[in-house]
Amino acid sequence: MKNVRQLLASKELHSTMSVPPQATVYQALQILAEKNIGALLVMEGEQLVGIFSERDYARKVILMGKTSAGTPVSEIMTRKLICVSPGVTVDECLGLMTEKRIRHLPVLDGEKVVGILSIGDLVREKIADQQFTIDQLEHYIHQTPAVAQPH
Repeated sequence: MKNVRQLLASKELHSTMSVPPQATVYQALQILAEKNIGALLVMEGEQLVGIFSERDYARKVILMGKTSAGTPVSEIMTRKLICVSPGVTVDECLGLMTEKRIRHLPVLDGEKVVGILSIGDLVREKIADQQFTIDQLEHYIHQTPAVAQPH
């Protein structure tokens, strides 16, 4: 099972997308749509100050009668962040996300942001790991040579 560091290294989108707190919700939504992602880190310089997600938009803008163009991200972002370090395993991340009912996990190495993981990233990795185990068991049962792990 991979840890967060290994999973981040294998992600297709290597750059971590972020916006400053003063960006408008509309600007943040444009980035989400353009990059086909569900959340952005909110950064003040090099410091992580929050996260903005589609869920924040749905619950804190639309349902509260605010406008996307007139509302800064800082007004609706999630401030109480749950983060992980690069050494945490995929299973630990999945457990944390399930327990806390969240869909995105910022990854910090000390105070430095090194990435973000989505529930989709973790589920894809879990499925790949299980498929590898199934393939190995099938090869063992049929007495054929094992295939090296693709990761």
